[in-house]
Amino acid sequence: MPVYVQHEVLGKVNDVFNAETLWQAPGLALFSRRPLLRDLLERSPREHRGRAPTRCFSHITLMLAQDEVDDDRHLTRGARVRDLAQSLTALHQKDFGDLLGSDDVRYDVIGTDALEPGQVEVKFGHAVYLPAAGEQPLYTVETSRDSAIWQAVCPIFPQQRLALIGHDADLASHAVPAWPFGTVGAILLINDGPDAPIEVQVRPKGAFDCVLDPLSGHYVVSAKGDSAGARLLMRVRRAGAAPIPAPSGKPAAVWKARAPAGLDAGDTAVPFSHRPAAAPVESDATYAPLAQQRVSLVGLALPCLSRYHDTGAVSMEIGLAPSLQLAADGEAAAIGFAVDAADQLFAVTGAGRQPIEAPATFTPVDARAVELLAVAPAMAERYRALLRLPHPIAAPVASGARFAFGRSAPMLAALRVLDSARFLRLAGGADSASADRIGLSRSAFSFEAGPGGYRIGRLSATQALYHLDDQLVFVASIGEASADKPYMLPSGHHLVAGHYVLRFDA
Repeated sequence: MPVYVQHEVLGKVNDVFNAETLWQAPGLALFSRRPLLRDLLERSPREHRGRAPTRCFSHITLMLAQDEVDDDRHLTRGARVRDLAQSLTALHQKDFGDLLGSDDVRYDVIGTDALEPGQVEVKFGHAVYLPAAGEQPLYTVETSRDSAIWQAVCPIFPQQRLALIGHDADLASHAVPAWPFGTVGAILLINDGPDAPIEVQVRPKGAFDCVLDPLSGHYVVSAKGDSAGARLLMRVRRAGAAPIPAPSGKPAAVWKARAPAGLDAGDTAVPFSHRPAAAPVESDATYAPLAQQRVSLVGLALPCLSRYHDTGAVSMEIGLAPSLQLAADGEAAAIGFAVDAADQLFAVTGAGRQPIEAPATFTPVDARAVELLAVAPAMAERYRALLRLPHPIAAPVASGARFAFGRSAPMLAALRVLDSARFLRLAGGADSASADRIGLSRSAFSFEAGPGGYRIGRLSATQALYHLDDQLVFVASIGEASADKPYMLPSGHHLVAGHYVLRFDA
């Protein structure tokens, strides 16, 4: 099997900064009690023909006890560490010059708490790469257990061919945080240059399954056998750019930072009442027969809380259960999405909270993906993102009649799923009431089903209404609209009011 990563501890050394002592023992190597650096490189060549080495490894990481590295930094500003790396480079070039070809010799000396003073550990192999001075990463590799909290694993540089990631730095070139598969197996990343995607392989072959999810663009690594059920998500991103899309996916846009909007709450941000939260709606009442006209809740709009700071709102959080339906009160959430008083978005899971930006896709369980959509610039004053619900909720409506939607309207009350105190947190732990008090008027708009679509009328002068098409793409901000001069919303299109993204179907 190729030497992807080789770790060796040289044992006790009187002077860990003496390059000659680390390189080769004095006298005949035959009588040396332990192999030193030169011997290790001779015994594990990069390439060989028969028993004769033809190339040697040239990128070597040297690890010393952290205390010794710190002492050197305090006393000599790191001069002994630099001299050690330079001296070993010179010895390497002198003794293995005929096995280097055009390869650069690079040494890196680092500290680790895993070693005691006097111990030295070396690491080299096909998957060990030290970047040249000024070389910038081409890719970054990140992993997650829930698709919400992502942690950096390693960079991949333009001239780096291989990287091996796994349980710890002893078994791979880079350790994966919360690696779920024990010491069995690792993931090999192969870089064929900037014009080719990173190739991903499992080592040893068959240790676990590794499949690219074309929708999200990340890999799903799942265990076999005794560890079945464990999984890891991995994504490879262009350094400083959006994730590399799957072959059939669409490139993700980049959300640009926006200054917090000023206070303009209108009459929808009124003092909170203490009305009890609405009772949960039975699931068999939320789906209309296909033959009837219906309105569906397909998404939730996360507001810019900075607009409502005078209400004391400091955060709003929406959780999804493992079924990816809205989590009930007290139910553990597989993933949650939050926005704070500074309008920062967060993904929330059992692993913690992590800032995120829209658009983004998450797969917190082995089920349907959860999409967080960016909002159009015309909506950015009021909203930070749109959360597309994996399981829309529908309610039937009758044609030929005009209905109202709002906090006090009974029609479509089953769709106002945030009409509860549990989604909103106030400063100082004060009691809150319905989250609908932010952004949704008591009577927001009227709607009437008719031939070819719905007639929309504005019932509150301060209620913001937005028209999105059948693909949730922004169409227009709805201005003046009344029962006499309604705004015509085509069937299958969407209306955003308050926190709700509603689809109107014929």
